[in-house]
Amino acid sequence: MTNKVRVRFAPSPTGPLHIGGLRTALFNYLFAKKHGGTFILRIEDTDQNRYVEGAEAYILESLEWCGISPDEGGKAGGALGPYRQSERREKYEEYADQLISSGNAYYAFDTPDELDKARKEHDQEGQTFTYDAATRKQMRNSLTLSENEVKELRDQGSPYVVRFKFAEEAEVKMEDIVRGKVSMETTNLDDKILFKSDGMPTYHLANVVDDHLMEITHVIRGEEWLPSLPLHVSLYKALGWDATMPEFAHLPLILKPDGKGKLSKRDGDRGGFPVFPLEWKDPVSGDVSPGYREAGYFPEACINILAFLGWNPGTEKEIYSHEELITDFDLGKVGRSGAKFDPEKARWFNHHYLQERSVAELAGLFTPVLNEKGIDAEPSFIERVVEAIRERADFVSDFWEQSDFFFQAPDSYDEKVVKKRWKEDTPELMQALNEVLAGIEDFSADRIEEIVKSVITERGWGMGAVMNAWRLLLVGTSRGPSLFILAEILGKDEVLSRIRTGIEELSQL
Repeated sequence: MTNKVRVRFAPSPTGPLHIGGLRTALFNYLFAKKHGGTFILRIEDTDQNRYVEGAEAYILESLEWCGISPDEGGKAGGALGPYRQSERREKYEEYADQLISSGNAYYAFDTPDELDKARKEHDQEGQTFTYDAATRKQMRNSLTLSENEVKELRDQGSPYVVRFKFAEEAEVKMEDIVRGKVSMETTNLDDKILFKSDGMPTYHLANVVDDHLMEITHVIRGEEWLPSLPLHVSLYKALGWDATMPEFAHLPLILKPDGKGKLSKRDGDRGGFPVFPLEWKDPVSGDVSPGYREAGYFPEACINILAFLGWNPGTEKEIYSHEELITDFDLGKVGRSGAKFDPEKARWFNHHYLQERSVAELAGLFTPVLNEKGIDAEPSFIERVVEAIRERADFVSDFWEQSDFFFQAPDSYDEKVVKKRWKEDTPELMQALNEVLAGIEDFSADRIEEIVKSVITERGWGMGAVMNAWRLLLVGTSRGPSLFILAEILGKDEVLSRIRTGIEELSQL
């Protein structure tokens, strides 16, 4: 087995990729790159009943959008493929047979009715039925049937499964990179199904076999797989692969914003934030779930958000480039406790990356929004608007609300602002301001500010009375960037026109 780090992300194509799964992919990727290793994508589609059309392509696109494309698997291929488990089924039966031959597994022929009966009997006694060391001796399996009976049942095509046989009164000890020492008694552990009569393995057998054959050195996965660790470690030992068993690291859960339970799609729907990287349209119901990409998040922001869900670099630094994450990432700094998802922090990250984008790029992203509204503005004008308002925005989708007045004059005036800012002498004041503005040759923000403030001082006008009423006439309400920048971008003719129109409209109230 190679000494080079090899890790894998092994999602099941049963629906959209949750950000918890995306974080698992990210941590695997960062660990591999930090150690000069290989990041592998393996599609674990052994459960064909839960397979969802389009889910695998969605997973690939999500990884590509985030910039964490695999070195092997997916479009990359690789020498140790195939990387889709449904194409590896012939590899698993061999190892199921090996486990049976070595006495570490057995055939179980129990019918659904027989299993249901066993569950009901246990329920009546106030117990939970577990197919384990205590109950396996009362069930219909190759441990209680003769060799001839087993052969006859198999020859007849009777449905069966292969179950792992946990040792009685033993202890499985493991070392987890995140959790530390983990140990569990095997006495009451469920004899998990490893292989089904339809010729497909379960996740437990397939993932261990594939990790071994693909020379995986570290298994980095979610906390929900921690209860399966004793089985997987036991399988490695039963198959004689102790020396090449990978190291394990179980990542903490991503919790709801209030910290009470695992983050779910319902939490996102209720809180108005995505829990999937990309938009997902359910092929059966047609329901559409929002994604981070479509919600206006930049991939760098999404990655930065996920990196801090469980990992703490031990410094005050929060903004990390792709390269910096690879350099600083350390599994030893991943905590055991669940990590609360903070929607506001997510917006904060995106705000940062939006400010880092060039004005030209942001204007290009904003242009389609304007086109949809029937607005055809010059690229240079759009860039000037974006430069003026982007500091107030978290997303490109915020731009219109922050800038609509640049592209269309007010068709109404905020009643509350009018009542507060439009006084009896305001029309005369605004008319005088209009005359001042009309005389300014260099209609730049700095020059406008210099002259207007000088006139206000000379004539003893109230600064607030002038500026608030002027903004009302240009914008229709009390929002917007610096009035002087606003005036420069709009241009002298448009500013004078809006003041004249506003005076006329408000004088009729």
